Amino acid sequence: MHPPENKATLRPVLRLALPVVAEQFLSMLVGFSDTMLTGWYLSRDHLAAVNLMTYAIWLLLNLFVFITIGATALVARFTGSRQPDMASRVANQAVLLGVAFAVPATLVGLLLGRNLVGAMQLSGEAASLALSYWKIMMLCVPAIMMISVGVACLRGAGDTVSGLAIMAIVNVVNVALSWSLMLGWGPLPELGWNGIAWGTCTGYLVGGVLMVLLLARGRAGLKLRPVDLRPDRHLMWRMLRIGIPGGVDVSAIIVCQMWYLALVNGLGSLAAAAHGVAIRIESIAYLPGTGFQVAAGTLAGQHLGAGDRKGANRSVILATIVGLIVICAGGVVLYTAANPLARMFLRPEEYEVARTAAPLLQTVALVMPALALMMILTGALRGAGDTRWPLLFTLIGFLAVRIPATYALTEWWTLGVQGAWYAMAIDIVVRCLLVMYRFWHGGWSRVEV
Repeated sequence: MHPPENKATLRPVLRLALPVVAEQFLSMLVGFSDTMLTGWYLSRDHLAAVNLMTYAIWLLLNLFVFITIGATALVARFTGSRQPDMASRVANQAVLLGVAFAVPATLVGLLLGRNLVGAMQLSGEAASLALSYWKIMMLCVPAIMMISVGVACLRGAGDTVSGLAIMAIVNVVNVALSWSLMLGWGPLPELGWNGIAWGTCTGYLVGGVLMVLLLARGRAGLKLRPVDLRPDRHLMWRMLRIGIPGGVDVSAIIVCQMWYLALVNGLGSLAAAAHGVAIRIESIAYLPGTGFQVAAGTLAGQHLGAGDRKGANRSVILATIVGLIVICAGGVVLYTAANPLARMFLRPEEYEVARTAAPLLQTVALVMPALALMMILTGALRGAGDTRWPLLFTLIGFLAVRIPATYALTEWWTLGVQGAWYAMAIDIVVRCLLVMYRFWHGGWSRVEV
C-alpha cells in the first residue's frame, strides 16, 4: 500500500479494516467451534477448562506484543516517509527479536503451566484438562511468534490481506482437525479433549511455516534477507522503545484479565462456564473494533511518517466513527438476542448456563459505544508510537476500578458473576473517557519514534 494522501477518505480505512475484520471473524468462528464442540459433547468441567484456554491462547498470541507494536509503528512510519528498505529491515529485526524470545518463552511456559492453571482457581478435573491442553499449545509458540510478528509488520506496510489469508488457513486446519481428532472421524484417532488442543496447535504450526515462506519471497516491500537479519542494536532499541510500554500495556491487560478470571472461577463452575460462553458471544459485537483499530493505527503512523498531522487526525476520526456504528449495531444484537445466542452453544441439560450468561451479555451490550471508542483510539495512539499513556490508562482501569469493584460486587454485595460484569462495564467507561481525553489533547501526534 502506498503512503496515504493528505485527504482522509473512507476507502483506505475500509481497505485496511475489512480484511482484519474478516480475519477476526474467522478466529471467532474457531472459538465458537471449540465452545460448541465442548458444550455439545463434553462436561461442565470441560467448559470451564476451555474458557481458561481461551484466555491462555490470547496470552500466547500477545506474548510478542512488545515486538509487534514497535514493529508496526516503525514500518508504518518508514512506509509513510517512502523508505521501503528501512521498513523491510525493521521486519527482519523484529523476526530476529522474536526468535530470541520464543525459545525461552516456550521452556518457561512448560515449566510454569501447572502454576498458571492453579493461579486461575481451577481445581480437580477442570484443572487437569486445562494443563494437558496448555502443554500441547507450548509446542507451537515459535509458530505463533512468526505469525504475530509477520502480520504486524505487514499491517504497518498497509497489507492486511496477507494476514487474512494465512489466518484463514490456520483456522480451517484448526477446526477440521479439532473435530476430527476429538471425535475420531475417518482414519484419524479419537483423542477426545486433547484432540481440540492438537487441532489448534497444528493450525498455528502450518501458519508459521506459511508466514516464513511468504516473507522469504517478499510481500508489501518486506523481505527476509540474511544481511538484514544481522543484529542492528540501534534499530532494535528504536523498536523496543515504542514496543516495551505497549507490550507492558497489553501484558498488564492480560495479567489483570487472568486475575479477573480467577475471581470469576472462584464463584464456582456454573459462573465460570457462563462467563466463558458470554465472552465467546460478546466477541460478535466488538470483533469489528479490531479491524478499525488496525486501520486507525496504520493510517496514523503512515500520515505522521509523511509529516501530515492533520491527515492522521482525520483518518483516526473517520475510522472511529465507522467502527463505532458497526460495534453499536452488534451491541443491539447482543441485547435483543442474548438468551438464544447463549443456548446455541449448549445442550439442553446445560441451559442453566445459558440463563446465567444471557444477563451478562445484556450488561456489556450497554457499554458497546464506550468499548468501541476505547479500542479504536487506543489503536491509533499505539500506531503513532504513543504507548505510555495507554499503559497508564490500563493500570488505572484494572487496578483502580475493575479488580476492586469485582471484589466489592461479588463478595460484599454477593451479586455473583453478574457483579463481575458490572465491574467490567464500569472499567470500560472509565478507560474510554481517559483515552478520549488523550486523543483530544493531541500529544500523540507529536511523539518521536
